[in-house]
Amino acid sequence: MNGLEVSRLKKRYGNVTVVDDLSFHVGPGEIFGLIGPNGAGKSTTMMMIIGLLQPEGGTISFDGERFNPQNLDMRSRLGIVPQELAIYPELTTIQNLRFFGGLNGVRGNRLKERVDYVLDLIGLRQNADHTPSTFSGGMSRRLNFGIALIHEPRFVVLDEPTVGIDPQSRSSLLDAVRQLGRDGVGVLYASHYMDEIEAVCDRVGIMDRGKLLQIGSLDQLLDRSRIDLCVTVASLPPELRTELESIAEVLTEPDGTSRILVRETLEAQKQGNSVHLRRVLELLERTQTPLLGIKTQETSLETLFLRLTGRTLRD
Repeated sequence: MNGLEVSRLKKRYGNVTVVDDLSFHVGPGEIFGLIGPNGAGKSTTMMMIIGLLQPEGGTISFDGERFNPQNLDMRSRLGIVPQELAIYPELTTIQNLRFFGGLNGVRGNRLKERVDYVLDLIGLRQNADHTPSTFSGGMSRRLNFGIALIHEPRFVVLDEPTVGIDPQSRSSLLDAVRQLGRDGVGVLYASHYMDEIEAVCDRVGIMDRGKLLQIGSLDQLLDRSRIDLCVTVASLPPELRTELESIAEVLTEPDGTSRILVRETLEAQKQGNSVHLRRVLELLERTQTPLLGIKTQETSLETLFLRLTGRTLRD
């Protein structure tokens, strides 16, 4: 199978299993988003995929071949954009690109062509002879991204590539990621920014405690045939909350109010046949619970993420 194939990957630290029987596939030209809260196992997974950590079980394959980090030809198919900047601040932009191109075996006319292509892709042609020590954070991030592409990899791993950058650089980087997909390059994209994942990814895996909780296209994950109806009340007696949780999701806000999220099909809502909403309103009326408001909201990736992983803060 072409692309990246992760099969039953496992990793433990002491008695703690941080990656637990993890499997997914990223095809050529596909942009796959991997999201999860702190401690979910994303970073460990990424480090195993790029060869910096040895898995204790399972396999990682590229284009049908089991990945061997010592195999230089195999490594040359992989581009890595780490969260920490991997650039030389004392070298100019073009010197950085030439240096890393040379490390990956790119020489002569091909190196010149790749440098020209990457400079245009990351929007740094006007800064080709400037050193990163004079760059903004966004420019440095774009160079960090460009270095991963200089050897024309067939698969790219991006770990939080837009951390701390300006909106213009962020937009430019996301456009470049989309271009990778159009060029047939497979992309594994890890980010905490849900809007980025929604903007560029073809499929998404939601990970927590070492496992994939859900995986699929955004349409599949968000089930766009349904809509959330949000009922806000002042407060809920414990016994009513228990009854409501059997038919809806109940969230308590910092100000003490509660939000009751009712999932209904768009068709049911249009026809005025929202069965679950009617049941919620009946319960509120029976207990004389003050109603503050009702509104509709489309399910977002962030809503789904919090629904699956919880709202408890992770350190």
